[in-house]
This record gives sequence, C-alpha cells and structure tokens, in this order.
Amino acid sequence: MTDTRFHEMPDGRRVAFKHTAGSSSSLGPTLVFLPGYMSDMAGGKATAIFEDAKAKGRACLLLDYTGCGESSGDFADGTLSRWRDEVLALIDAYVEGPVLVVGSSMGGWLMLLLGAALGKRLAGIIGIASAPDFTVWGFSEAKREKLLRREIVLEENPYGPEPTPTHPGFYADAQEQLQLLSEIPIDAPVRLIHGQRDDDVPWAISIKLAAALRSDDVQVTLIKDGDHRLSREADIAQLLALVDSFY
Repeated sequence: MTDTRFHEMPDGRRVAFKHTAGSSSSLGPTLVFLPGYMSDMAGGKATAIFEDAKAKGRACLLLDYTGCGESSGDFADGTLSRWRDEVLALIDAYVEGPVLVVGSSMGGWLMLLLGAALGKRLAGIIGIASAPDFTVWGFSEAKREKLLRREIVLEENPYGPEPTPTHPGFYADAQEQLQLLSEIPIDAPVRLIHGQRDDDVPWAISIKLAAALRSDDVQVTLIKDGDHRLSREADIAQLLALVDSFY
C-alpha cells in the first residue's frame, strides 16, 4: 500500500503519510524522510527516495507535517515539537525495528530531535542542507524582536509567489530546541551533504553540526556547485548512494 493514508492524532489532527513495508527478504532499517519548512512529501527528493526504496524492496515512510501538504491543520500552529511528535506517532504505529532518518533543511533540525528520541532504534541520519538553529543564525535581531512581540515575520520566498511566514509559536518552541550550543547526544552514524552555493543555509552549518554531534562516525560531503535544494539528477544520485551505504 503506497497510496496516501491518514493517521489520526489524539486531538483529531490527521497526518497524511505514505508507507511501503518493504519485502520480507530486504534487511535494514526503515527509511523516514523529513521535509523542509513548508515542504511536503510530494517534493522531488522525497519522491525519489520513496520510489528507490520501493524498487529495492526497502521499507520507507513519508509524511506531511500538519498544516502542510495533505495533512489537516493550520501551518500557524506548527512547531518543531509538534511535528516531532507526529513523526514519532507514525513510527510507533507503522514501523518495526531500526530507523534511518533523512532530513532536508529544517528537516535536518527535526531529525536531530527525532534521533535523540529514538535512542537505540536509530540506525543513522542523513542531513541534506541541514538547518538546525536557523532561528538564531538566520534571523536578524529586528526579526527576533518582532517574533518576541508575538508578531509574524514575513520573508521573501525564492520558491513561490507567497512570502514565507515565521509564526511566534514556532519561534518560541524553536528556541527551546536549539542544538548547536552543546553536544548533540546521537551516537549513530551520520552523513551530511551540503551545497557550497546554498543561499539559504550556509554550508558552514553542516561543519558546525558535525563538530557538535557526539558520534565519531560523521562524514560531511560538500558539493561545490550545489544549491540549497540539491535536487538535480546528480544530487539525487549522490543522496541515494548515501542511503545505499546503510544497507
């Protein structure tokens, strides 16, 4: 079953997801993909990962955070903690055994929260242009002050006609989930990939993340001509090769 399904949270929120259980002969972790901010499971990287997993008989889970894609809810209510709990609920309900988490951009922040929560079930993480703590290094002091006044910050959106909003609730929760200020308690293997022409998330963030992780098995791949999305055919091929390395 790979059509879109819906998981109902205790408060009635409906989380859209796709899940392929993999073949009985395929060994290895279930792959869980975490989209970026205001992104969903219909994106190019998510689709490529899911189709590749199906072709190779591997288990894979995609989802839309509530307020995004096909899930219910208002994006204004979204927070890292809320979305982390949604992913954990799906894993608890539909996934057996170890988990390999792939996070893109903001999903690379969320994957750290999820990885810590999964503990020994975490087989590894793969970060694509990971953006932990972007509410610190990515916002000016004026924007942070505006959010602290409970005002919405709107920024130019390079990927669509509508501005990108940051809501005060998201910001307040994010400040409680900062990762780069201390050691990140993840011991599983980590693979980070980042484009050096990324105009949204400086590639130095992946270097800083690598240093903060407790794991000694951390590798960073820099793509000199890569942008933030890393969705070109060659970029996708490199991502799928990283996934293959865990099987």
